[in-house]
Amino acid sequence: MYDLVIIGSGPAGMSAAIYAKRACLNTLVLERTGFGGGQVLNTYEVDNYPGLPGISGFELAQKMSEHAMKMQAETVEDDVKEIQTEADGYVIVGENKTYKTKGIIIATGAKHAPLNVSGEEELAGMGVSYCATCDGAFFTGRDVAVVGGGDVAVEDAVFLARNCRKVYLIHRRDELRAAKTLQEALKKCDNVEILWNTTVEAIQGDEAVESVILRNKITEASDTLSVAGVFVAVGILPNSEAFEGFVGKDNGGYIVAGEDCRTDKPFVYAVGDVRTKPLRQVVTAVADGANAVTSFQKELLQ
Repeated sequence: MYDLVIIGSGPAGMSAAIYAKRACLNTLVLERTGFGGGQVLNTYEVDNYPGLPGISGFELAQKMSEHAMKMQAETVEDDVKEIQTEADGYVIVGENKTYKTKGIIIATGAKHAPLNVSGEEELAGMGVSYCATCDGAFFTGRDVAVVGGGDVAVEDAVFLARNCRKVYLIHRRDELRAAKTLQEALKKCDNVEILWNTTVEAIQGDEAVESVILRNKITEASDTLSVAGVFVAVGILPNSEAFEGFVGKDNGGYIVAGEDCRTDKPFVYAVGDVRTKPLRQVVTAVADGANAVTSFQKELLQ
């Protein structure tokens, strides 16, 4: 039996693994994809992580993984299907095998929310993308659209503007929600055009994206915009499906847990983007990892 099983290996999970190994806890990290990093892997530049300004998301994730490996954190590739409660702890049922543990830290993060419009699913990977840093190079010298108005959408538009001929930022409101520093960077991009109060009604194309159907929310007028790519950045959804009925969630599917990361189950904690919190950033994720291990140690003594 493990003392602690950490499900997920993004910044929150890696932080928890480091703290758990420093506390000499028998710890296992379960990673669904076989490589750590989480969403930060797809971030071109992380400019707000203390001490490492301008570091790429990939490099930051790599450094965290290397630190955890240096601490000899055991990592297994498996996909969690459900968790069962037993008298002396929990049984985590994975796709490949089961794992017994006293405590669990859920660090499964979140995924990109879809637009849920016609053509999106059919053209995913053929011009529809949820990661500008992953797929932006395929659209060098071409016209693309970014959908959204938050930090990720504006960051994507700035990134794509470096190589694309034209970038349309499509936003359903009349002002952006992104941080002011990102908005200032966007203003410096001469090849970015913002389409305010506009929604995407459909994505069109035969074997690849060719255009999008737009609707202006003020005039109700529809228009067709020719683009080769559509980058969707309209929010995130928590990866919490495997824990349905096991721990409490809010209406958005986020696992309810406070700053101590405790859930409504004893010795079970939620960290990072999967838990209820006002700010989802790398710096708050790594703080969650540390807090969860500390909470686990305190709970063991109660």
